[in-house]
Amino acid sequence: MTHITALYPRLVVEGADAALDFYTRAFGGTVTERYTGPDGRVVHAMVEAGPARFAVKDAGDGDPAPTGDGVPVIMSLDVSDADAVAERMLGAGATVIFPIADRGYGDYGGRLRDPFGHQWLIAQRIENLTPEQVQERVG
Repeated sequence: MTHITALYPRLVVEGADAALDFYTRAFGGTVTERYTGPDGRVVHAMVEAGPARFAVKDAGDGDPAPTGDGVPVIMSLDVSDADAVAERMLGAGATVIFPIADRGYGDYGGRLRDPFGHQWLIAQRIENLTPEQVQERVG
């Protein structure tokens, strides 16, 4: 049986570092992870505020920041078997945005769109890396 191990939103913004500053000050949070791509833009940062946690990233790579009434949030679903969850989602009507694959930074997963337009980042941890190793592989 496949187990869900975590679920958290990924907030897509223009200016992730300014957003991280805002969220830590506004919510008394702490940035526990922060990784950048070769261009220096934030590709993933995790904020913890009390028992809540959420990710923040700069727009790009197919992820738009909110404009007008748009609310781009990517649900990140950590699971014990990414293939099984993706298979069930596809069988229920989801479509593939990024196929399930080894992502090189310790996760095996991909991204699917549900029939209602929401994006789901499905991830299965396959390698435990230090933050420095993740940054090296991402950047």
